[in-house]
Amino acid sequence: MKKMNWKRHLKVSVTVLTLVAGATVALASGGGEGHVAHNAWHDVDTWKVLNFVILALGCFFIARKPVAQFFSSRSKGIEDELTDLEQKKADAKRQLAEYEARFRNLERESEKIVQDYIKQGEDAKKRILEAAEAQAGKLEEMAKRNIEQEFKAAKAALKQEVVDRAMDQAQALIKKSITTQDQNRLVDEYLKKVEA
Repeated sequence: MKKMNWKRHLKVSVTVLTLVAGATVALASGGGEGHVAHNAWHDVDTWKVLNFVILALGCFFIARKPVAQFFSSRSKGIEDELTDLEQKKADAKRQLAEYEARFRNLERESEKIVQDYIKQGEDAKKRILEAAEAQAGKLEEMAKRNIEQEFKAAKAALKQEVVDRAMDQAQALIKKSITTQDQNRLVDEYLKKVEA
Protein backbone atom coordinates (compact mmCIF):
# COMPACT_ATOMS: atom_id res chain seq x y z
CA MET A 1 0.00 0.00 0.00
CA LYS A 2 2.82 2.42 0.84
CA LYS A 3 4.60 1.67 -2.41
CA MET A 4 1.47 2.54 -4.34
CA ASN A 5 1.21 5.95 -2.54
CA TRP A 6 4.84 6.68 -3.26
CA LYS A 7 4.40 5.86 -6.95
CA ARG A 8 1.27 7.97 -7.16
CA HIS A 9 2.99 10.94 -5.50
CA LEU A 10 5.91 10.56 -7.85
CA LYS A 11 3.62 10.61 -10.90
CA VAL A 12 1.80 13.69 -9.63
CA SER A 13 5.08 15.46 -8.89
CA VAL A 14 6.48 14.71 -12.34
CA THR A 15 3.26 15.88 -14.02
CA VAL A 16 3.16 19.16 -12.04
CA LEU A 17 6.85 19.77 -12.67
CA THR A 18 6.39 19.20 -16.42
CA LEU A 19 3.43 21.60 -16.60
CA VAL A 20 5.19 24.30 -14.61
CA ALA A 21 8.39 23.94 -16.62
CA GLY A 22 6.43 24.20 -19.87
CA ALA A 23 4.54 27.26 -18.62
CA THR A 24 7.76 28.86 -17.45
CA VAL A 25 9.40 28.36 -20.83
CA ALA A 26 6.32 29.79 -22.60
CA LEU A 27 6.21 32.82 -20.34
CA ALA A 28 9.94 33.39 -20.60
CA SER A 29 9.94 33.30 -24.38
CA GLY A 30 7.27 35.98 -24.71
CA GLY A 31 7.96 39.71 -24.59
CA GLY A 32 10.95 41.06 -26.35
CA GLU A 33 9.06 43.87 -28.11
CA GLY A 34 9.84 46.40 -25.47
CA HIS A 35 13.19 47.99 -25.07
CA VAL A 36 13.82 47.54 -21.43
CA ALA A 37 17.11 47.24 -19.67
CA HIS A 38 18.19 43.71 -19.20
CA ASN A 39 18.83 43.87 -15.48
CA ALA A 40 15.58 45.48 -14.47
CA TRP A 41 13.17 43.57 -12.21
CA HIS A 42 9.65 43.34 -13.65
CA ASP A 43 6.30 42.17 -12.37
CA VAL A 44 6.62 39.16 -14.65
CA ASP A 45 9.85 38.23 -12.92
CA THR A 46 8.14 38.42 -9.53
CA TRP A 47 5.38 36.10 -10.72
CA LYS A 48 7.94 33.72 -12.16
CA VAL A 49 9.83 33.56 -8.87
CA LEU A 50 6.56 33.22 -6.97
CA ASN A 51 5.43 30.38 -9.29
CA PHE A 52 8.78 28.67 -8.87
CA VAL A 53 8.63 28.96 -5.05
CA ILE A 54 5.05 27.60 -4.98
CA LEU A 55 6.04 24.77 -7.33
CA ALA A 56 9.12 23.95 -5.26
CA LEU A 57 7.10 23.97 -2.02
CA GLY A 58 4.37 21.83 -3.62
CA CYS A 59 6.93 19.35 -4.87
CA PHE A 60 8.60 19.36 -1.47
CA PHE A 61 5.36 18.65 0.42
CA ILE A 62 4.14 16.07 -2.08
CA ALA A 63 7.42 14.20 -2.39
CA ARG A 64 8.64 14.62 1.19
CA LYS A 65 7.03 11.50 2.71
CA PRO A 66 7.60 9.13 -0.22
CA VAL A 67 11.23 10.20 -0.58
CA ALA A 68 11.78 9.93 3.18
CA GLN A 69 10.09 6.52 3.21
CA PHE A 70 12.14 5.42 0.22
CA PHE A 71 15.41 6.43 1.83
CA SER A 72 14.46 5.06 5.26
CA SER A 73 13.33 1.73 3.76
CA ARG A 74 16.48 1.64 1.66
CA SER A 75 18.66 2.35 4.70
CA LYS A 76 16.69 -0.24 6.70
CA GLY A 77 17.22 -2.78 3.90
CA ILE A 78 20.94 -2.01 3.80
CA GLU A 79 21.09 -2.24 7.59
CA ASP A 80 19.31 -5.63 7.54
CA GLU A 81 21.58 -6.83 4.77
CA LEU A 82 24.65 -5.73 6.75
CA THR A 83 23.33 -7.51 9.84
CA ASP A 84 22.72 -10.63 7.77
CA LEU A 85 26.19 -10.40 6.26
CA GLU A 86 27.73 -9.94 9.72
CA GLN A 87 25.85 -13.05 10.90
CA LYS A 88 27.07 -15.00 7.88
CA LYS A 89 30.60 -13.74 8.50
CA ALA A 90 30.43 -14.88 12.13
CA ASP A 91 29.06 -18.28 11.05
CA ALA A 92 31.81 -18.62 8.46
CA LYS A 93 34.47 -17.74 11.07
CA ARG A 94 32.98 -20.30 13.46
CA GLN A 95 32.96 -22.98 10.76
CA LEU A 96 36.51 -22.09 9.80
CA ALA A 97 37.59 -22.45 13.43
CA GLU A 98 35.81 -25.84 13.62
CA TYR A 99 37.49 -27.04 10.43
CA GLU A 100 40.89 -25.84 11.63
CA ALA A 101 40.37 -27.66 14.94
CA ARG A 102 39.28 -30.80 13.09
CA PHE A 103 42.30 -30.51 10.81
CA ARG A 104 44.61 -30.20 13.82
CA ASN A 105 42.92 -33.19 15.46
CA LEU A 106 42.90 -35.18 12.22
CA GLU A 107 46.39 -36.55 12.78
CA ARG A 108 45.54 -37.59 16.33
CA GLU A 109 42.27 -39.14 15.20
CA SER A 110 43.96 -41.04 12.38
CA GLU A 111 46.62 -42.32 14.82
CA LYS A 112 43.85 -43.38 17.20
CA ILE A 113 42.01 -45.17 14.39
CA VAL A 114 45.21 -46.99 13.38
CA GLN A 115 45.81 -47.99 17.01
CA ASP A 116 42.22 -49.24 17.29
CA TYR A 117 42.62 -51.34 14.15
CA ILE A 118 45.93 -52.75 15.41
CA LYS A 119 44.30 -53.63 18.74
CA GLN A 120 41.33 -55.24 16.99
CA GLY A 121 43.73 -57.22 14.80
CA GLU A 122 45.71 -58.41 17.81
CA ASP A 123 42.49 -59.39 19.62
CA ALA A 124 41.30 -61.29 16.54
CA LYS A 125 44.71 -62.99 16.26
CA LYS A 126 44.55 -63.99 19.92
CA ARG A 127 41.02 -65.39 19.53
CA ILE A 128 42.02 -67.31 16.40
CA LEU A 129 45.11 -68.75 18.11
CA GLU A 130 43.07 -69.75 21.17
CA ALA A 131 40.45 -71.40 18.97
CA ALA A 132 43.19 -73.16 16.98
CA GLU A 133 44.86 -74.38 20.18
CA ALA A 134 41.53 -75.64 21.52
CA GLN A 135 40.83 -77.37 18.21
CA ALA A 136 44.35 -78.85 18.19
CA GLY A 137 43.82 -80.14 21.74
CA LYS A 138 40.53 -81.74 20.71
CA LEU A 139 42.16 -83.29 17.63
CA GLU A 140 45.07 -84.56 19.72
CA GLU A 141 42.69 -86.09 22.26
CA MET A 142 40.64 -87.68 19.49
CA ALA A 143 43.81 -89.01 17.85
CA LYS A 144 44.93 -90.52 21.17
CA ARG A 145 41.55 -92.23 21.60
CA ASN A 146 41.68 -93.52 18.04
CA ILE A 147 45.22 -94.79 18.56
CA GLU A 148 44.18 -96.48 21.81
CA GLN A 149 41.19 -98.10 20.12
CA GLU A 150 43.32 -99.19 17.18
CA PHE A 151 45.96 -100.48 19.58
CA LYS A 152 43.33 -102.44 21.56
CA ALA A 153 41.84 -103.80 18.36
CA ALA A 154 45.29 -104.77 17.06
CA LYS A 155 46.15 -106.32 20.43
CA ALA A 156 42.90 -108.31 20.44
CA ALA A 157 43.47 -109.39 16.84
CA LEU A 158 47.05 -110.36 17.68
CA LYS A 159 45.86 -112.29 20.75
CA GLN A 160 43.26 -114.06 18.67
CA GLU A 161 45.86 -114.89 16.04
CA VAL A 162 48.29 -116.14 18.70
CA VAL A 163 45.53 -118.24 20.28
CA ASP A 164 44.48 -119.57 16.87
CA ARG A 165 48.06 -120.48 15.98
CA ALA A 166 48.64 -121.99 19.41
CA MET A 167 45.47 -124.00 18.99
CA ASP A 168 46.53 -125.11 15.56
CA GLN A 169 49.98 -126.07 16.82
CA ALA A 170 48.56 -127.74 19.91
CA GLN A 171 46.06 -129.62 17.77
CA ALA A 172 48.79 -130.66 15.39
CA LEU A 173 50.99 -131.71 18.31
CA ILE A 174 48.14 -133.58 19.96
CA LYS A 175 47.30 -135.34 16.70
CA LYS A 176 50.89 -136.44 16.39
CA SER A 177 51.38 -137.53 19.95
CA ILE A 178 47.98 -138.87 20.94
CA THR A 179 47.25 -142.46 20.48
CA THR A 180 43.94 -144.32 20.44
CA GLN A 181 44.48 -145.43 24.03
CA ASP A 182 44.98 -141.79 25.12
CA GLN A 183 41.88 -140.83 23.19
CA ASN A 184 39.76 -143.49 24.88
CA ARG A 185 41.09 -142.55 28.29
CA LEU A 186 40.24 -138.85 27.72
CA VAL A 187 36.72 -139.71 26.57
CA ASP A 188 36.20 -141.84 29.69
CA GLU A 189 37.44 -139.05 31.96
CA TYR A 190 35.16 -136.56 30.25
CA LEU A 191 32.16 -138.81 30.61
CA LYS A 192 32.90 -139.33 34.31
CA LYS A 193 33.01 -135.55 34.82
CA VAL A 194 29.73 -135.08 32.96
CA GLU A 195 28.02 -137.82 34.98
CA ALA A 196 29.18 -136.44 38.26
